[in-house]
Amino acid sequence: MTNPENITINLAGLGITELNEMQQEANEAIQQNSEVVLLAPTGSGKTLAFLLPVLSILKPETDHVQCMIIVPTRELALQIEQVWKKLSTGFKVTCCYGGHDMQTEIRSLVEAPALIVGTPGRILDHIRRNSFSGRHISTLVLDEFDKSLELGFQEEMSEIIRNLRNVKKKVLVSATTTKIPSFTSIKAPVTVDFVTNRNKSAGLTLVQVLAEKDKMTTLVKLLTFLGAESTLIFCNQRDSVERISAVLKEEGIDCAFFHGKLEQEERERTLIRFRNGSVLFLAATDLAARGLDIPDMKHVIHFELPMKGDEFTHRNGRTARMLAEGTAYILMDKEEKLPEYITGKPKILDLPAKLAAPPVSDWVTIYISGGKKSKLNKMDIVGFLLQKGKLEKQDLGLIEVKDNISFAAVKRSKAKAMLQLIATEKMKGKKYKIEVAR
Repeated sequence: MTNPENITINLAGLGITELNEMQQEANEAIQQNSEVVLLAPTGSGKTLAFLLPVLSILKPETDHVQCMIIVPTRELALQIEQVWKKLSTGFKVTCCYGGHDMQTEIRSLVEAPALIVGTPGRILDHIRRNSFSGRHISTLVLDEFDKSLELGFQEEMSEIIRNLRNVKKKVLVSATTTKIPSFTSIKAPVTVDFVTNRNKSAGLTLVQVLAEKDKMTTLVKLLTFLGAESTLIFCNQRDSVERISAVLKEEGIDCAFFHGKLEQEERERTLIRFRNGSVLFLAATDLAARGLDIPDMKHVIHFELPMKGDEFTHRNGRTARMLAEGTAYILMDKEEKLPEYITGKPKILDLPAKLAAPPVSDWVTIYISGGKKSKLNKMDIVGFLLQKGKLEKQDLGLIEVKDNISFAAVKRSKAKAMLQLIATEKMKGKKYKIEVAR
């Protein structure tokens, strides 16, 4: 069993003091049972709910991979890796996903991590290459397993599980109730269900916005009505996402876009800018509906409604998380009908005739050409920007330090002068390229 004292120490790294009800139930169920299905809404803290019991199971004396976590997307893999690192467990984790340098992953697997997190295709590739031994893997977690099935990873997942012959504990995690696939060989799981009959959307308000001339014009009006608050705009197609971003920029509204065809580095930079508030509006496909490390927000806009009710639920899960409140705006043409999965009649929002354009964000993202591998940390960057850049503490926002690069949110009004002041300065004895992130 996990020592409660250790839980307190580990949670401190995540900036929280205690587990919520779902996390407590999941922690106990996973430790005490060999087959568990965890169902909980997006944003409820499922990652921590299964990582803590995994931590209690790992054996420090074993120099082999002990646990595997399979996820549908690289973003979710990276998010789980970050949560694990913040827990400061002392156990090594390796993250494996398509688009990541294969040789870097292979080198990381030479000294076996206790935990592997990755996407089905890439993990199977490593198994076929014998990059690591699966003989000592006793715990298997399938996170967002319904999404993995939707994306067509059934064969890869099935082959992975066939290769893991000594698994004693299986945990399936999802935000929706889904039939358990037979290839998991799960027979009689204990279910921790925080989805069914839990009134999960008690804090969510649904609002219909009817297009006057066309949906794009109405979207511009809606964003000006909502003002300078972080907002996700969901579409079904990548083309729609890019078109919205382009049209809004023509209207003087800075809107980033996010979809699965972007290069990994571009996806990460977009999320960093959205997380730190230097871009307030993000047009995205359903890839952003779950498994991303982005903040809670008050507003979600459905520019296009999804085909399935599950995706509608996942999108809305980006707001009204747990005990918070939020609003989902459904943008529709007047002759359009609501799909069957929307029960009840949402109230209709009449937008004012004249509105001032939303202000640009108060923040801008600064790029730094060094990171953890350059021995830089957050405090180094804070100290440098305050001392050499003459910033005040309130002029600095979220700072993220990656392996080879870093990003810092700086007040827009102070950024230009700060960049001029540090142009010839060195940080920890080394000159770094520092500029506004593109």
